[in-house]
Amino acid sequence: MSAHLLRTALDLAAAGLPVLPLRAGKVPFGNCPACTGSACGGRPAMKTPGPCSCPAPCHAWAAATTDPAVLTSDAWASAWRQAVAVAYHPGGAGLTVVDLDDPAAIAWAREALPPTRTVPTTRGEHWIYRGAMASANAVRPGVDLKSTMAYARWLGPGTGTLADLPAAVRALRAKAPAAVRPAPAPVPLLPLAGGGRCPHRTPAYLERGIAMAEQRITQAAAAVHATVYRTFLAVLSTHGWCGCLTPAHTARLFAAAQDKGESPRHCADAWTNARTRLGL
Repeated sequence: MSAHLLRTALDLAAAGLPVLPLRAGKVPFGNCPACTGSACGGRPAMKTPGPCSCPAPCHAWAAATTDPAVLTSDAWASAWRQAVAVAYHPGGAGLTVVDLDDPAAIAWAREALPPTRTVPTTRGEHWIYRGAMASANAVRPGVDLKSTMAYARWLGPGTGTLADLPAAVRALRAKAPAAVRPAPAPVPLLPLAGGGRCPHRTPAYLERGIAMAEQRITQAAAAVHATVYRTFLAVLSTHGWCGCLTPAHTARLFAAAQDKGESPRHCADAWTNARTRLGL
């Protein structure tokens, strides 16, 4: 066991930082067999959790904890034996990390942001502020925001006095350039029994089901990826075997998910994972 990493994790947890182990490549562990290959609906590399509630540290920021009993439990022992670093969930501790990836980003921060606690990284610096917000990547060249639903590698306490999260940092997310949404690329269903018609329901039932699925995704206020996965699973559970779903139907579902911030690849992953779970 990497005893020094576990000791660091326990010290951080005692100070109120939710922590978790990282394996090589700064990637969280995937110890739960039910989550192998993102079968639970989580995103690739387990960077965002699916609906699984297993005790192993396989769900990135959602697995971070301050409970020493969990950190030292048998379920986490294998992870700590292989761990190469400790990560923490900034948002869970009421913090935001401004991740500056290069000298140009650091120079910008020194001009635009108030000074705060600073931690050197491999390529740049982490500027840490008191206050949580929604995380976002690439809010400007070389700048990511890590707070809620994100994790950051622990690289030491840093230097400087922790400052309150300024409006200038919150504004970065609001001003981040909107990604141009590519045309939905639905995963086509294989031909299945039913000849393209639903043998147990009317066409109106399918249309109503797709409309309800779109509404469920659109109205999701949190856990969007998990909601998308569960919605895809529900649609496929009802209509996946009879062959009545068409590319037009899947395009509608993918478009609703992308309007909530999901990428085409994440939509395809969730669709494939739902099909795999059902054996389609």
